[in-house]
Amino acid sequence: MATEIAYPDGRVELSDESRINASPLFNHDLAPVRVKDRSWSTYNYAALWISMAHCIPTYMLASGLMDKGMNWAQALCTILLGNCIVLVPILLNSHPGTKYGIPFPVFARASYGVFGSNLPALLRALVACGWFGIQAWIGGQALQTLLRVLFPSWTECLGHQAIGGHLPTEWFSFLVFWGLNILVVYKGMEVLKHVENWAAPFVLVMTALLVWWAIDRAHGLGPILSMGGTLHGDAFWAAFFPALTAMVGYWATLSLNMPDFTRLGHSQKEQAIGQIVALPTTMTVFAGMGVIITSASAIIYGKAIWDPVDLVGRFESRTVVAIAMFTVVVATLSVNIAANVVSPANDFSNAFPKHLSFRTGGLITGLVGIAMQPWHLLESGARYLGWLTTLSGGMGTVAGVLIADYWIVRKKQLALEDLYLPDGVYRYTHGWNPRAVIATIFGCALAWLGLVIPQLAALTDYGWFVGAFGAAGLYLALEKLNA
Repeated sequence: MATEIAYPDGRVELSDESRINASPLFNHDLAPVRVKDRSWSTYNYAALWISMAHCIPTYMLASGLMDKGMNWAQALCTILLGNCIVLVPILLNSHPGTKYGIPFPVFARASYGVFGSNLPALLRALVACGWFGIQAWIGGQALQTLLRVLFPSWTECLGHQAIGGHLPTEWFSFLVFWGLNILVVYKGMEVLKHVENWAAPFVLVMTALLVWWAIDRAHGLGPILSMGGTLHGDAFWAAFFPALTAMVGYWATLSLNMPDFTRLGHSQKEQAIGQIVALPTTMTVFAGMGVIITSASAIIYGKAIWDPVDLVGRFESRTVVAIAMFTVVVATLSVNIAANVVSPANDFSNAFPKHLSFRTGGLITGLVGIAMQPWHLLESGARYLGWLTTLSGGMGTVAGVLIADYWIVRKKQLALEDLYLPDGVYRYTHGWNPRAVIATIFGCALAWLGLVIPQLAALTDYGWFVGAFGAAGLYLALEKLNA
């Protein structure tokens, strides 16, 4: 019988893992991280969020809102508010990771059952695969630009015949960048920590230099910052709330799987401070940098250029372009691995613990990401924002169940050993908790009903909130009836 050890700061670990080692629900990658092996500090969590926020989708985030009629200040305030809101479920779901040293899919076993946890885990994994593909395509485009600058004849190397609307060298660059992601995953979490620690300040400094260049060349901040919004009164609020839901949906996935990272933390205080300091500030500042640079580009080039890859590709100096594109590659690589590979790798491993390792799960993530054809998701801003709004509903539903179960029903107390045993207290009905499943289906139905019934479109506009509160409310009601 394994014994749990409770530390003064609330962290818990097993003193003996001999019993659970033989369990079909256990493997080394899913095991609770011992306190002595936890090496992530406040800086590591701040660097993680800075690295994840410093990416092209964040840089361009304000553009989608301004296209809808907001001015730059309204867009940045919406981004800041959305990230402050999503920070709440992120911190609530981070707590069990640090206390028990467990990853997200193992944490989900407490509320969904030891087998039922595959429902939220695989739902999260599929969303992450889509995001992985999107970021891999963006990174491939940056790598393509870098190679074109370094080798002017690069685009002709593999022929001129387009395949699926893209040159063969574009597909090659995409696959090379894809391979870099998988390589880092195979090296493990410690390598990821070092990548994030280095990438965070590097990308921030390089982007700040780009802001300085843009303001200097434009002799000011440009016309975008002086433009007023076209939304007023009821029209503004009608656009604001769906936009806010999309901003919450931007990190709705991480609001579920932060235990994958906080299980490595020294203490609750360190992981919480690192996240609070870095997430809302970095998202808003980096999006603001995108607004400033784009505004200045309207003076420099005669039109506003939101895509930084397109903008940098216009520079005359090959050296400057090469450095800038290298920065984009680093930024995209760091966010993609942390945000879109770690969780699904654990999630796929959770489905078949004795057959799939973290590394194999990462490879599956990469292959599914290609199969989801990310180049189509990025064809239009409307499709991209629609993707954010839709996925946020499903992620909010799972977050509602997890938070209600851990904080209200269980009051932060889990039987650590039983999370790895098929016949423990989290067996429920054949390994599934029907109350959690029903609540999840109900929440998703509320959040997505507007996709099929136009009269209920408002529910989808508020998808994350509707899904989270709807699922949490029903779950608590069902638990009370079952008591």
